[in-house]
Formats: sequence, C-alpha cells, structure tokens
Amino acid sequence: MNALIAVLLVLLAFFFMEFVAWVTHKYVMHGFLWILHKDHHTREHHPLEWNDLFALIFAAPSVILIITGFSDLTAGFWIGIGIALYGLAYFLLHDVLVHQRLAILDKIDNWYFRAIIRAHNDHHMGRKNYGFILFIPWKYFRYEGSAERGKY
Repeated sequence: MNALIAVLLVLLAFFFMEFVAWVTHKYVMHGFLWILHKDHHTREHHPLEWNDLFALIFAAPSVILIITGFSDLTAGFWIGIGIALYGLAYFLLHDVLVHQRLAILDKIDNWYFRAIIRAHNDHHMGRKNYGFILFIPWKYFRYEGSAERGKY
C-alpha cells in the first residue's frame, strides 16, 4: 500500500474517532450504559472504575483490525493504528492530564491543555459538553481562569 494512503488512513481514523467518542459518550455512556460510566462522575476516584471497561470496548476494533491486517498491511491495519493512536491520546489527555491517574503530565501547562481541563470539568459539573481532545468549544480557550486538574 502507498505510504501516503497509509498515513491518510491513520489520520482519518484518528479524527473520526473524536466523532465516535462524542456520539458514544452522549448516547451510550450517558444513556443505556450509564451504569458503567456513572462512577467516573463521582468525586471519589479509585485506581479502577467501571468506566474503564469502555477502554476495552474501544480497543477491541483496533486490535482486531491490526491483527487481521498485519500480514499484508491492509487498509484495516492502518485504520486500526489510527484508532489505537486516538486511544493513546485519549488516555494521556483524559486519564493522565485531566484526572491525574498517573502523575506524569502534572507539570505540563499550556493554553490547549488548560482548555481541555476546563471543558472536561465543565462536563463533570453537568453541562452537556461531550467532546474531548480535538474539537473543544471555543469558549474554553477565551478566558484564562483556573483549570484545576482532577477536580472531578
């Protein structure tokens, strides 16, 4: 497969996952699978949450596509890589940066990360912001107030 096409497939899958994450977050996590997501919205966080099962649910298509496409490096392989990269970015920005589940990004501070933290904290306060790492509403960039990490 042409390297340019492979890169485009990875990027398209990565960006498409933001849409998948938004729809899943709004209609599944805050819908019929709220039972798994609700512990994430409590102030008491534990090393493992029921919400963590969603990582396995999202990882499954990626793993399947990577394994089945590995021998010939098919389009599915590159799409699986894009999904996996989105999962890694989500983990680093959501679990590590915002919720501080690992103290490895606690010193990083810039306007984009502060906007992510503000948007996510706003969601935890009951506002209907379901996106996460790529398409953050502009209002979270407009002011430079406090952006408390791991508040919720």
